[in-house]
This record gives sequence, C-alpha cells and structure tokens, in this order.
Amino acid sequence: MQTVKAALIAATLALVIPALAHHSDSGYDHERLVAFQGTVSRFVWRNPHVSIFVETANDAGQTIEWAIETGSTPIMRRSGWTRDSLVPGDKIFVRAHPERDSGRSHALLLSLEKSNGETLAQVEGNDVESTFSASSVSGVWKGFSPPAAIFGRNLSNHPLTEKGATAKAQYDPLRDSPEAECIAVPSPRIVTASVVYLTEIELHENSAVIKSEFFDVERTVFMDGREHPEDGERTNQGHSIGWWEGNTLVVDTTHFKDHPSGNGPGVPSGTQKHVIERYTLSESGKQLVIDIFLEDAEYLTEPFTGVVEWNYRPDLQLFRYNCDPELSRQFLLG
Repeated sequence: MQTVKAALIAATLALVIPALAHHSDSGYDHERLVAFQGTVSRFVWRNPHVSIFVETANDAGQTIEWAIETGSTPIMRRSGWTRDSLVPGDKIFVRAHPERDSGRSHALLLSLEKSNGETLAQVEGNDVESTFSASSVSGVWKGFSPPAAIFGRNLSNHPLTEKGATAKAQYDPLRDSPEAECIAVPSPRIVTASVVYLTEIELHENSAVIKSEFFDVERTVFMDGREHPEDGERTNQGHSIGWWEGNTLVVDTTHFKDHPSGNGPGVPSGTQKHVIERYTLSESGKQLVIDIFLEDAEYLTEPFTGVVEWNYRPDLQLFRYNCDPELSRQFLLG
C-alpha cells in the first residue's frame, strides 16, 4: 500500500546522491517521499531516462501503476545497473519523489530494494578526486559538483531584463522543456552537465571537438583563423571559433538558436547571445578550470561570469545517449 513517509527523506538523501543534471527533475517534489512495495510490470532501458513501471495497491485497495523515472543509461551504467537489473515480475520496495500536483502516479527514483536484499540507486561518485594527470586539455573529463552548483545558483539568480523575467515566470518544465523533443541545453549550461555526464575534448590541427555524453552533443571549434559568419545559420550549440592564449584554449561562440532555457532554467537565449569559454589545465594536470563569460542583452541585464571545474578521468568511458523522444514525452507531457 502506498504511504508517504516524510521522516525517511533526510535519511534517504544522506545515502543516495541526487541527480544533479537529471532530466526535468524540477517537476518532482523533493520535499515529499512515496514509499511502497510493488511488482515490476515493465523495465525500459532507454533515454532520456531509464523507466520502471511498478504495479501496487492504493489506499482503496485498487491496483495502480507507478511510472518511476531514473537517470539515463550512461548514469545508470556507472551506478552499477544493466538492462537486466530488473525483469517483469520482480518484487521491489520503492522510495521516490512524486510529481508536483499532477495527479499522475509518476515519481523520481531515490532507491529500490529487490526481494533478494539487493539495493539499487543512482550513485555517481561525482567528486572522486582524480588520480590521473593530463598533459593538455584533451581527454575525458567529469565535472566537480561544488563549482557547478555555485555556477548554476548564480546563473539562476542573475538579474534579468523584463522580457527575461516574464519568460522565466511563465516557464513550465513539464510543458515547455525542449528535452521533450530530445533537444539539449546550449553553452554554458552544457558545460555544467558534465557534473553527471562525461565530456571528451579532441584536439586536431585546425579544430577542437568537444563531445558531451549528455544528448550526444558534439561541438566543433574552428581554429583555422576564421571569423564568425555574418549571416550564418543559427544552431542549438551555435558557431564556435577558438585560439590558444598560452596553454589556455579559448572558445568563442555566437549564432545560437532560440532556446527557452538557454541562459538558465526558464531563461531564454536568442540572437544576441555570446559565450566565451577559457579552458586552462591546473598545475597538477588533474583538473580543467573553465572560466565562462556570457552576454545576452535581450534577456540578461548585464554579462554573467562564472567558473566550472572538471576532473581528468581517462578511466571512464563515454556512452551513447540516443535520446528517445517518444519516451521523453511520456513523462514531460503525460
């Protein structure tokens, strides 16, 4: 039978690392917890998130089905899950955050326990200190959460124009999120997604390629001396040119396509958006420090600056995301 156990929230959060770049987790009530026993009816190993459908009894004794959202397959694989972790018929005990005032039996997983005592959760180990040292900015990197959290908080609180404030007030993540169509956030937000997802930088003779595991974003930075085109195509990740300033890789990006959350949750970005990222390897070679400058006079009253840090993680492997729009819409749009 479904129960709400508020006293379990603090204890559960202490044991389970929350999803820091989770697909639309703002639609869930993180101050409430549902805890119930049930039977797995379906286990869907697809992106943008792995989904568990669980049959249980409500307070009236009627059988209902909960749709439980977890992280994407790359996150869950690094958390010890596989596509065979659950099968229909498994008896499990679920702890999860329910959706906010939706009336739907949808929730965001905290943890589950199988009948054999095995506990499964989304556990990232985001801030494991790197034991490897890079010799350049190339390689596989994973974000360090304290700087990313500060960056995200400061960006969310940055002064907005009247147009930006109005858009943010009217934004509904369950209705308006581009993730329902498997569209990723642009820079600088894609940079902070590395807290949960991996990023790989490849250096070539006349270009650099920055690959994010999140939505399989791949950004090409042209380093052959060209300028931004005057009337070039606007794309979701924009047009990037780059150069070296000593050992620092500078990435300058314009020509962003309109995005309803490009400058923060619910804060759009548009034609005037301009981002500069400066990638500098730390003295130890274990971290990459990224200084970010963002300006967009249409939505931000003044330029924003912040710092993000990545840990060098050549021991980890990027996985394909392969977002499924049909599955995404099931949770966001109902």
